Parts: sequence; C-alpha cells; structure tokens
Amino acid sequence: MAQLRQDYDEFVERETAVVVLGPEDAKAFAAYFRAHNLPYVGLPDPKQTVLKLYGQQIKIFKFGRMPAQVLVDKAGIARYVHYGHDMRDIPKNEEMLGLIDSLGDD
Repeated sequence: MAQLRQDYDEFVERETAVVVLGPEDAKAFAAYFRAHNLPYVGLPDPKQTVLKLYGQQIKIFKFGRMPAQVLVDKAGIARYVHYGHDMRDIPKNEEMLGLIDSLGDD
C-alpha cells in the first residue's frame, strides 16, 4: 500500500481512483488507514465478498490473501487483472500508470 501512496498524485492526474481492499473488519481497517495517513479509499472485506467476485486467492500457508490488482475502466469493465503469487509479486506503479494511459488509446 505504501507503493501506491508514493505515486498517488499520478493516479489522481489520470482521474483514477485507488481502492484498497483488506481482510480486516471496518474498525481495524479504518484505524490502519488513519495511522498511516493513506490518501486513497480503503474497503474492508472481512467476509471475502469482493475477493470472491474477482477470483482473488487465499493461501493459508502463505498467511492469507494473495495480492491482486484489478484495473477497472470508467465503464466498469475490468481491463487488467494481476493475481500475485506472494506479497512481492505486485506490479510497479509505472506499469499500472502505463496501462491507465493505454486505455485512452481505445
């Protein structure tokens, strides 16, 4: 999540909302966002409702959810999905920003 904060203004310039989902309950999630002063939207998903809609995996032996990035265009269509194998397998901001820029080419 810290990676997203570094380039948050770049996402805003591209009219892109950043939404982070987490397994915590609403109270714990809100406390984390306040403590770390995160500028984007945080959505608690303790019952894994959204997780299941997008096919994000849970691996108990890897301590929970695997990372997933979904780029949804303004029409609500998922244009890019990346399912990580571990917490280091997360696309760089530059890659995501490039994908956002390429949506304007359609």
